[in-house]
This record gives sequence, C-alpha cells and structure tokens, in this order.
Amino acid sequence: MTRSLSAENNTALQQRILQPRDFVWVIARDRTDGSPVPTGLWSDLGPITASVIDPDTGGSQSRSWLGAGGLIQISDIPLLTGLAAQTVTLTWSQLVQETNDYVRTYDLKQAQVQIFRGLFNPGTRQMVAPAFPRFVGFVDKINIITPKENANGSVTVTCNSHTQEMTRYNPDTRSDASQRLRSTSDNFFQDTTVVGDWQLFWGKAGSATASATAAQAMGG
Repeated sequence: MTRSLSAENNTALQQRILQPRDFVWVIARDRTDGSPVPTGLWSDLGPITASVIDPDTGGSQSRSWLGAGGLIQISDIPLLTGLAAQTVTLTWSQLVQETNDYVRTYDLKQAQVQIFRGLFNPGTRQMVAPAFPRFVGFVDKINIITPKENANGSVTVTCNSHTQEMTRYNPDTRSDASQRLRSTSDNFFQDTTVVGDWQLFWGKAGSATASATAAQAMGG
C-alpha cells in the first residue's frame, strides 16, 4: 500500500530523533452473535491510548492498545506496486494473557487486520504524529501451539492483504433466476438453459430438407 508520511514525521526523521513502535489492530467476531470484537496490541510496555490514521477514511482516530513489548513479532512488510497480494505473519507469545484469551475466545477467521507504525520522540515519549498504516488485510490462517511443560508456546497468524479481494471470482452463474434478483423484469437470460437446443432453419421454416440443403450450400 502507498505510504505518505506527515510533515511532522518527515521533519523528525531528518533530525534522526525517532523511535519506531508497531501497532496491530484485529477485529474478530463473537462466536455467539457474530458481532465485531476489536483489540489492539503495541510493541511496548503497558496500556496506551494512541491515534492512528484510519486506512478507510484517512482521518485520525484514537484507539486503546495493550502492551505486548517484545512478545510480538511482525514479518517484513515490503512496499509493493500493482495488485499483488501480500502476506504478513504475526507471532504472539502466549505469555500475554489478554492475547491468549482473545484468540481462544473469539473467531478470527477472516478477521480484519491493520498494522501501523508510530514514531516516538524519545525525549518527550510522545508520538510525533498519528501512527500511519503499513498493512491492511485479513486473517488467512491461525496456528495456536499449546506448549508442554518447559516448552514454548506461540500464536502464529498469517494475514493476506486486502488486494486478494481483487483476485476472487464471482461464484454466481449466468441464469434467469440470478438475473431476476437484480430486477424482476430483467429477462435477458430467460432462454439460457434451452438456447443450446434451438434449431435454426434456412429457407422454409421447419423443413429438415431445407436445412440440409442450406448447410450444403454453405459448404457444410
């Protein structure tokens, strides 16, 4: 996705005074009624309220984030051109109780995922400008490893970028019933199932002889 930094971030980057932090926003579903259940994690300690640039509206939005510190890892997110689908892997430690409860309680299948990068001034410990989006997509796979005694457990979430929607095929078929769902008076496909059996005669209507003669005249 295209990234555009604010003037504040550009200025601070030129002064080389920034420290980056990542923010991960996931919107799962309640298994009972399907209602959305969002949660936010960021790569530092303690809860925080921080603003991000909403990738859908382009406006600033304040959200709450839980501190995951170094217990969250994000694979590289390269800048790509075109409509190629992008894959990002998130790895969470089960030591973060809130994360562990979240992935086990709610349905993350095709859950929306947004990843942001926030740039902090280490002197003031404040973000210079709202965190900008780096990745927008959906959960494709989730793998929860429950550890044995003295072993390590993890939650690995594989995400595909929203551009994958451009590669999906419409499962609908060209049929009269489908077309009339758009408009009850639209009969464009009313003969779709029978038109392949139609016989078109040349010359005298209904004459097989005339049809054969016409076919011979046309070189058939």
